[in-house]
Amino acid sequence: MIKKLFLALIVLFVMVFGGDFEEGVAAYNAADYQKAAALFQKAADHGDVDAQNNLGFMYENGKGVTQDYPKAAVLFRKAADQGDADAQYNLGVMYAYGKGVRQDYQKAAAFYQKAADQGIVDAQRVLGVMYEQGQGVVQDYQKAAECYRKAADHGDAGAQFHLGMIYDQGRGVTQDYQKAAEYYRRAADQGHARAQTNLGSMYLDGQGVTQDYQKAAALFQKAADQGNAAAQTILGVMYEYGKGVTQDYQKAAAYYRKASDQGIVEVQAILGSMYEHGKGVRQDYQKAAEYYRRAADHGHTRAQTSLGSMYLDGQGVTQDYQKAAELFRKAAEQGHPRAQTILGVMYEQGQGVKQDYQKAAECYRKAAAQGYAMAQINLGVMYEHGRWVNQDYHKALQCYRKAAEQGVAAAQTNLGSMYLDGQGVRQDYQKAAALFQEAAEQGDADAQYHLGEMYENGQGVEENAIKVYQYWKMAAMQGHQTAQKKLDIFCKQHPIACK
Repeated sequence: MIKKLFLALIVLFVMVFGGDFEEGVAAYNAADYQKAAALFQKAADHGDVDAQNNLGFMYENGKGVTQDYPKAAVLFRKAADQGDADAQYNLGVMYAYGKGVRQDYQKAAAFYQKAADQGIVDAQRVLGVMYEQGQGVVQDYQKAAECYRKAADHGDAGAQFHLGMIYDQGRGVTQDYQKAAEYYRRAADQGHARAQTNLGSMYLDGQGVTQDYQKAAALFQKAADQGNAAAQTILGVMYEYGKGVTQDYQKAAAYYRKASDQGIVEVQAILGSMYEHGKGVRQDYQKAAEYYRRAADHGHTRAQTSLGSMYLDGQGVTQDYQKAAELFRKAAEQGHPRAQTILGVMYEQGQGVKQDYQKAAECYRKAAAQGYAMAQINLGVMYEHGRWVNQDYHKALQCYRKAAEQGVAAAQTNLGSMYLDGQGVRQDYQKAAALFQEAAEQGDADAQYHLGEMYENGQGVEENAIKVYQYWKMAAMQGHQTAQKKLDIFCKQHPIACK
């Protein structure tokens, strides 16, 4: 809510005749504020409403007089009671912010209404905000839209922006993205940063306009240059992924940094990741930890988890398992599945926390229920081997299958082993071989070893000495000791296959 400038009031209300008021105007324009205040005081004492209003402005802002909100309010009230529209608006501002009077949104709305009825555009816009928010009046989106429309029709950028929001969200009007875009454009053309940002988002999503990443980027650029944090964030994303602009990680990081400096928590987490991985910036674990900490302190779960991992590994910070566990716990309590899984591992191993297998299983269950594959695998292992839970092959099978369906090699291998041995399921060599094949192609050494065995024994596949060699060789190259031992024996028996 921006009160109109003093000079604009002067232009509108100056009377073209001699006297204290006119001389006061001349003194104000000459920056002789003390003389202006004295002259306005004389005119105000004789009931001149323009002088009362202008002198109120000077007391409100401490120009030529000592700042005095109560005196300003008294002067605005004198002029407002005589029907002066600008004074009514100004008095509304005083009540809205509790300046010189007790804060009273109802009185503020009443004075704004009087000024709005006389065509004061600022009052129309602010009254629209009050109706939209239900502040001092009963919330009424239709009335809010009416107020915004009156001010918007007079070219007020703020009202045009708010009216665009009303159409964008369908509040008090039928949702209409095209109209929303139209009003955003009017405001954006006047340099309204939030309107530029919202219109950019519409071009980004193709809502109400034809999708156009380049136009979106241009609008975000204008808003970002004005310091709009949302635009800086989105522009950073566009540079990171090359949407509407040439991909440029350094520019992405630069815009993220600007948004981060304004306290955008999500961006702080992104910057932490960029510094951790050296993306668009020189890799710097300490800076990564710093940005993660900023976001973590505001409850950002991914940042808490990432910072926890840094304490776990001693990257950018002194290794501290207890701090790591504390961070993982904070994120886990907010439902972050990766944090729940890592915390489960820490409970299982007694790392940074007292060893507690039941808590470990509980953490895995929570993450597994959200579809987190590693938790499903860990829980599956506990059920398969009866580790601190009752052995249950059927539950283990379910856990592995869910993770395997997500294409996780370790789960495919474990599930393949259950089909191979007939644990919790009817023995099925073909299914086992198919699962091992999927995992082996992803480089899983255990799967490569098992698949080599199956080709050696003709289980679910035809015997094939060359494939035995190939899969055991792959596993052995990854350090699979059993595969290496069997490969040595196999090559002595089948030297041709090993050539």
